[in-house]
Amino acid sequence: MQLKKVLVIVGSTASGKSALAIRLAKKFNGEIISADSRQVYKGLDIGTGKVTKKEMQGIPHHMLDVADPKKQFSASEYKNLADPTLRHIAVRDKLPIVVGGTGFYIDTLTNTVTLTDVGPNQTLRKNLGKKNAKELFKILQKKDPRRAKTIDQYNKVRLIRALEIVEALGHVPKCQPATSTPYRFVYIGLKPAKKDLDEKIYQRFVARIPGIIRESKKLHNKGLTYKRMHELGLEYRYIAMYLQSKITKEE
Repeated sequence: MQLKKVLVIVGSTASGKSALAIRLAKKFNGEIISADSRQVYKGLDIGTGKVTKKEMQGIPHHMLDVADPKKQFSASEYKNLADPTLRHIAVRDKLPIVVGGTGFYIDTLTNTVTLTDVGPNQTLRKNLGKKNAKELFKILQKKDPRRAKTIDQYNKVRLIRALEIVEALGHVPKCQPATSTPYRFVYIGLKPAKKDLDEKIYQRFVARIPGIIRESKKLHNKGLTYKRMHELGLEYRYIAMYLQSKITKEE
């Protein structure tokens, strides 16, 4: 059986992944699947750099705005939605183009890792929830230094989940190859010069600050807590601190 080709574009923030994906989709009759752990959330648009309708240029984009930002959206939930999306694109003889974003999302979708079956431990979660992110990170560093090197040390939800797995298994399992796949994944990696990329990221963030402030206020008015904003990345974390008068706009 001939394997269906799937294009996977990876690279850091502001490296030009989305623009390249759209150009290739137009040229090769493709559709785009986002593999970004924040762009899955409805309303997180400006702060995540989510592609706009105009920028899409008529190319179908999938796995955007599929989750409520008030709730944590797991890699397992992502895979459960993205797998049938990928199949639906492939069976129509379109070229699926996966764009990330988030390496773990890409790994789960491309079947290069398996997800742990460890279930939630509500008692442990309640106890760990009383600690702040700094305290949780220190615990993880002691219990599983390898996982501590790759985790977002400010994300309480992910820290608690990692510790939950450690409690059950003794460590967070290394990524293991998963089952065979009907696809042939072709990777394109974008790696601009670090100096140029850092400057681009900074300038883009500064230009977006007014919009992120408006967006964050709107999200908060709809019930998104400042605590939850802290878990949604640096942009929303700092804006949440500003809206609570914990830092100035200049800071």
